[in-house]
Amino acid sequence: EVLLVESGGGSVQAGGSLRLSCAASGYTYRMAWFRQAPGAEREGVASMYVHTGKAIYAASVKDRITISHDNTKATLYLQMNSLKPEDTAVYYCAADTAPVASRLLLDRAGYHYWGQGTQVTVSS
Repeated sequence: EVLLVESGGGSVQAGGSLRLSCAASGYTYRMAWFRQAPGAEREGVASMYVHTGKAIYAASVKDRITISHDNTKATLYLQMNSLKPEDTAVYYCAADTAPVASRLLLDRAGYHYWGQGTQVTVSS
């Protein structure tokens, strides 16, 4: 069992920055950030193999975000810069304990464990 608790969401003006955190309890092999805007599908933003640091990003955000992991704190981070109103969404942390096909690294089907989500609102 893996428990995930996100924090760091909030309201920011366009062009601003936020850093989200996700504290994990239990063993994790892969972790990721997803987001879901109202009326939209949940989409993968970034994923990381926590023991190697290898990361992948969604093309739509890769120039503005950085995923990182602190092994000593078992915490995943998402640094988001140059935020846009279209980044407004609930952001979810996800984790799994096993490898998966690469096509599922940014697919919600590739993860068994989810946090409760944290709201990010970007105003213009």
